[in-house]
Amino acid sequence: MKYSFTLFLFLQLFISHQLFANNFSITKQTPSNDFKINTNTHDLCKVANSTLDYLSKGKQYDPAVIHANKLSEYGISETDISRTLKSLCEFAKTDEKNGTNTLTNIQFLKTHYDFYRITSDTSHAKKLSDKKPLLKNLTSDKVLMTKYYVHLASGSDVKTQHHEFPLYALPYDEIDLSLEEADLKKQQLTRFKYGKQQILTGALDHQKLAKPLIYLTREDLESALLQGTIVVEVNGKQRVFNVHRNNGIAYDRTIKPYEQNRYWYFKQVNGILGYGKDANHKIEVLPEVTFAGDIYQLGLGSLVFAKFDFKKHSEYRMAVMADTGGAFENNLYQLDYLAGSYPGIKAYYDANRHMPDYIDAWFMVLKGDTK
Repeated sequence: MKYSFTLFLFLQLFISHQLFANNFSITKQTPSNDFKINTNTHDLCKVANSTLDYLSKGKQYDPAVIHANKLSEYGISETDISRTLKSLCEFAKTDEKNGTNTLTNIQFLKTHYDFYRITSDTSHAKKLSDKKPLLKNLTSDKVLMTKYYVHLASGSDVKTQHHEFPLYALPYDEIDLSLEEADLKKQQLTRFKYGKQQILTGALDHQKLAKPLIYLTREDLESALLQGTIVVEVNGKQRVFNVHRNNGIAYDRTIKPYEQNRYWYFKQVNGILGYGKDANHKIEVLPEVTFAGDIYQLGLGSLVFAKFDFKKHSEYRMAVMADTGGAFENNLYQLDYLAGSYPGIKAYYDANRHMPDYIDAWFMVLKGDTK
């Protein structure tokens, strides 16, 4: 089919507007050989496998994240995402068998993978940059890298003067409902009736609408809500709690965390968990090989290759996009790096003050037939 030049120009401008109106793009570009790769490939394989287990449930199970969405505009499919994750463990097994380290060899990676450099959506970031210097100073060639951690806390099985804020299990009226069944009864359920500020003042206690799993300090409660996972020591033993379902109120990036009304109910689990639309099926994640990000637009399981610039040296690291959060909805300028486990914000800051705030970032995609 032929078009007039005017129509052709209009179509080109329209397509360009659709792809770049939000100032986000990816460009095929290979990183230099100048820096070493510092990644625990054994842990990377573990997160890749756990993510693949979730992806294997199929698009019909969780169409919100099992896709390539924006990446498909650049020729990357959901099949490419899965193939790339599978290759990590295949190469890691070969390395283990042969005593080699191919996944930390930049030339090997260039031979087997294509790299797509990320350009951040600075136009959106600038709209939210008031009193946020990290957003104000973000340039399009960099990605803002925040850090998150698994919070270690002390707690109590009963309310005390020190541990007075409960971490709640799912309310009693939906404890036996699947997520799909709960969505059909949304208007009737306790979970959707209260914001965080109401819950903090005892809205659930008065009528005994939900079971307290553990009692925490306010600071530890806020960390649990923000990070999604908390490890609590009670009577010398550790218990891990992970988010179960939320109250349907969006996270508001214009107000402080303590003032939010988004609230999560929790469930006791056996390990550190990342994304999953319900508590029964979540991805097991590990520090330093996991990124949280906008998987709604970029797809669950995308493999990120990033350059970390420290004061005295630079290095490459790899991590899987296997987590997300309210702050990453419609967010194409930021990635959140799972840094480790710490007993509080000060310990976390002290251990990570050397980490960069901005990274050069690429998507890595295994070369070859995608069919």
